[in-house]
Amino acid sequence: MEIKDRILYLVAGIVVLTGLALIVLSGHRGARIESPSQISGESEAPVAAGSQAANFNLEKLDGTTVSLESLRGKVVFLNVWATWCEPCREEMPSMQTLYDDFKNNKDFVMLAVSQDVKGRAAVAPYVAKNGYRFTILLDPENKMMESYEISGVPETFIIDRKGQIVAHHMGAFDWSRPDVRDALQQLLDSKQG
Repeated sequence: MEIKDRILYLVAGIVVLTGLALIVLSGHRGARIESPSQISGESEAPVAAGSQAANFNLEKLDGTTVSLESLRGKVVFLNVWATWCEPCREEMPSMQTLYDDFKNNKDFVMLAVSQDVKGRAAVAPYVAKNGYRFTILLDPENKMMESYEISGVPETFIIDRKGQIVAHHMGAFDWSRPDVRDALQQLLDSKQG
């Protein structure tokens, strides 16, 4: 294993462990979404770091479609949220700050997938009012819930260039932190993952 690969895995591990520690220390501060299997009492394990990210085709606010497959070769910050979710609203300004730090890097993509069942009608005014400039995708039928085993919102996945999930965080988080920026920069600097 090359030194760059070891560093990449170390950074990914640190990001995951930091997220897990914050979850344990602060509790999951997110809104829970009930899936049919959760209602019937079946247990689902969340998608783990190291898993291949499931492809999706979702509509942007402007009506064009984005697929995860089309972003292969880029580092993707994938956040699942809803306008009615208070923890989602709390973390979005820090997402905007992170986006502003990386928006000029052609290998970085930030996607925020709305789970609002009212779709564009609920999401567009909220995004305009708050001035968010990262890409917003619409998932009013909650297709992401099953393919990514979403248990609540917000949930965030960091996906490397090969389509592997290198970090998964459940609940609100301050994405503008320097350690997050540093970890993403190292992931972007590595042409391997």
